[in-house]
Amino acid sequence: MGRFFRWVKSLFNRFMDKVEDPELLLDQARRDMQETVVANRERAVQAITQKNRLQNMLDEQVKKAEKLEQQATMALQQDNRELARSFMREKASADALIVQLRGNLEQATATVETVKLAIKRQEEEVRKKTAEALAMKAQWKQAQIQNSISKALEGLTFENQLEGFGAAAEKIKDAQAEASARQEMLGTSLQGKVMDMEDKAIDMQAEADLQALEARLGMREVPVAATVDTPVSVGSGGTVEMTPDAAAQAQLNAQADAELDELEKRLKGGQA
Repeated sequence: MGRFFRWVKSLFNRFMDKVEDPELLLDQARRDMQETVVANRERAVQAITQKNRLQNMLDEQVKKAEKLEQQATMALQQDNRELARSFMREKASADALIVQLRGNLEQATATVETVKLAIKRQEEEVRKKTAEALAMKAQWKQAQIQNSISKALEGLTFENQLEGFGAAAEKIKDAQAEASARQEMLGTSLQGKVMDMEDKAIDMQAEADLQALEARLGMREVPVAATVDTPVSVGSGGTVEMTPDAAAQAQLNAQADAELDELEKRLKGGQA
């Protein structure tokens, strides 16, 4: 039952919101004013009709009084004074009614003019209120549009997106810091030094191979210096020449000895 009453209440509130809609209220007010104008015009028509009737009655009585006066004149001309007196008595009654009708006609005419002026002013007021109603409708529409825009903007949010960017930036910074730390530790560790030495040995071997290739192509002169264990060859002029492979191997051996001496020094220093 509670759910049913809540449903009925929601329907009633929705109906009341629709009934109290400004556009509906303005339209109803405009219709009421127009109906009032129509009713007042009908009253004015009735007042004008009564005025016209009084005018017709007055005209008839005036004509009747004139005719009675003419008849009384004819009776006098025929020496019929008694008949003339009767005509004049009837004319007196007609004159009295004419006076009354003229008074009523003046009042009716004044009333009609007042009603006409009131209707004219009322029509002007209706036109003014109609224009105001149109302006108010436009304002209501504009307010609705502004509210819709405001509600749409209120629904927009960039917090999640900004949080995502911030989280990604923090993760990148953490990864960079960790990579720097690992690189630093790798550079100071023995494994790092061994890897560095191996890289240097590979570079030296590559350089020796390159020099040997250049020597074979005649693009580089082979140095004469050699150790006792280094293979040599005797040239056609009797000079001692070192083969390219032997020179590269001698250079690689010398570099390896130097690296080994450096490693022994570090190990001795660590033990001390």
